[in-house]
Amino acid sequence: MLFGQRKRRISLMLNPTSLLLAGASMLAIAAASHAQDLADPLPTGTIMLDPITLVADGQENVEATGGSVVTEQDIADMQPADASELFARDASVSVSGGAGPSKRIHVFGLEQSSLAVSVDGVPQFKDNWHHSGSNVIDPAFLKRVEVESGAAAADAGFGAGAGAVRYETLGARDLLTDGRSKGGRIGLSYGSNGRGLTANLAGYGVYENVDWFVMLHRADGDNYENGDGYEVVGSKPATSGALLKTGYEFEGHRVELSYEYNKDSADRVTRMNMDVGQTKEVFPLKVTRNTISLKYTEVSPTALWDPEVMIYASRNNYDRPDYIEDAARGDFRMKAETVGGLVQNRFEVGPGSVTAGIDWAYDDYHIDNYGDTDAPVHNLETMQVGAFVQGRFEFDNGIDISTGARLDHQRFTDWNSERHSDTGASVNGTISYEFAPGYEVFAGASHTWMGFDLGEYGYLHARDSSMAVASDYEPATARNYKLGLNATQGDWTGNLTFFDTRLKNLANSYYRESDDSYTLDNAEEYRSRGFTLQGNYSWGSGRVGASVTKANVEYDGEDALPSGGDAMPIGTVASLFVDQDIPQYNLRVGGTLELADRLDGDYLTEAGFSDHAGYGVVNTYAEWRPESHQNVVVRLGVDNLFDKTYYERSSYVQYSPRDVQPLYAPGRTVTLGLNMDF
Repeated sequence: MLFGQRKRRISLMLNPTSLLLAGASMLAIAAASHAQDLADPLPTGTIMLDPITLVADGQENVEATGGSVVTEQDIADMQPADASELFARDASVSVSGGAGPSKRIHVFGLEQSSLAVSVDGVPQFKDNWHHSGSNVIDPAFLKRVEVESGAAAADAGFGAGAGAVRYETLGARDLLTDGRSKGGRIGLSYGSNGRGLTANLAGYGVYENVDWFVMLHRADGDNYENGDGYEVVGSKPATSGALLKTGYEFEGHRVELSYEYNKDSADRVTRMNMDVGQTKEVFPLKVTRNTISLKYTEVSPTALWDPEVMIYASRNNYDRPDYIEDAARGDFRMKAETVGGLVQNRFEVGPGSVTAGIDWAYDDYHIDNYGDTDAPVHNLETMQVGAFVQGRFEFDNGIDISTGARLDHQRFTDWNSERHSDTGASVNGTISYEFAPGYEVFAGASHTWMGFDLGEYGYLHARDSSMAVASDYEPATARNYKLGLNATQGDWTGNLTFFDTRLKNLANSYYRESDDSYTLDNAEEYRSRGFTLQGNYSWGSGRVGASVTKANVEYDGEDALPSGGDAMPIGTVASLFVDQDIPQYNLRVGGTLELADRLDGDYLTEAGFSDHAGYGVVNTYAEWRPESHQNVVVRLGVDNLFDKTYYERSSYVQYSPRDVQPLYAPGRTVTLGLNMDF
């Protein structure tokens, strides 16, 4: 087989910050090993640390370093129908409106393709086309979501340039209570303003050494209207999915097989992140994701043996039927397939633990262009293998350290059968000091080697045989800095984090150089810097929380324009929520307030963009659990209570050189739901 010219590079030259981090990593692990020799042996099992510490249960405390967590309780309270609602209480995360496949998640204004995204530990594909989202995630299956911003740990996965997003799905042992061996759950809801009917059914159980979980989900509705009554075409809910898990435990070992399927199939606009000319043209589109994984763990790990071994395979399909002859209109088919694995072990070392392992992934991409170019099909592939070590330590003097490194090799074979290969190192370090009971300062930094960025490879559907990879194409890298303060006093917690993230050598957004030739080349530097402030207070029967994020997003040293792709300006955004139990009536009520300031300036209008109006949106809910039927919950939710017309920060308006209207968020939507466990 002819592979064409091969290019190899070794990218191990680190900047002074990287060398300092690498030295700190080795010093911390060596110090911890020495501490183990001097100290009495620690008991096996989980290390119980202070609630605000940066190191808990072997992992970083995500919220303590400026990230966000959507807990199982949050998901139960919000009953999110899509990614926009899932992250409504987190100001650091922005999601565009419109249909499910248009959802693009941005963390501090940086698109999630620059983060390591995983579902139950299985890495997800990067962004394919800036007119669509990166993943189809069904919130009905979710138990918990963690968004780790910047300075991610070495075991967060390959390509964690700006952090990591970890989705965790439900399982049988999450739902079985009171010693029961089997059970089920049914959920039904109907909503106005196009929300339509949503249904999910789950069955689960344990029999001797085997546990099993099966869940089916379906949503079907109509296009919604914004607050002014304008119909957002192609926005109807049309998702379906299934999640199957089975586990077997024997002699202290556990093996779990998991399969997940998600589909979104409906008539959509050609470019799902915008409303071009308000033409209201829609065409059939089907987006599917299939993932299967097999995982091995220990049921009763010891201090030196806490392994995890996983292999997985997944496939993403994007099918748009051949509806028009014009190749520039976006009709095409894409398929991305991956096979990968992970082998790691966590073991205790002195005052903490060390996780070490290897991971690998082979990705194959196929882009079919229905247009009339001389290159109707583009095929490309990547292969990555990496080794990593991450130490997490808590010392008696109030200092906590998390530090680690990884070494990755990647091979990229492009659509012209030309190979590009390189090797790079990543290092990270976070240190905290509890200077007074309940008060902690921390600082973190990382240098991340991200490999060759494929960028929005969906654009290959409209490229001919002249499309090539630049001869000097470089792997992408990231640099992160964080500094902050954590506080915990009684029933309240708070966090202030200053962040600075730089992404270098990502792919140019449109596979195009400045001379208008179609070439995959490196883009200029993206940067997001600012602060995020979080606070929560609980009084037993209720809780209140707030978060504020201000991010200055730049491209090549200038304010970034809101045109999709790897970064979007978000300005200052905030979220406030409250939940309250009313035991005498078996009620739980709550609400969320989402706020965003106005984005304006000459840099917008001179580039043909409109100023972005600020907005404030209120979402409320009430849940009733009948006293005689504690397994039944009736829920009434009202989203966008005051029927505001607005669009979220990852959409935009452009009046020149073409008429681009934003994807407006839904107007007032009332939903009545019923959930029952049996």
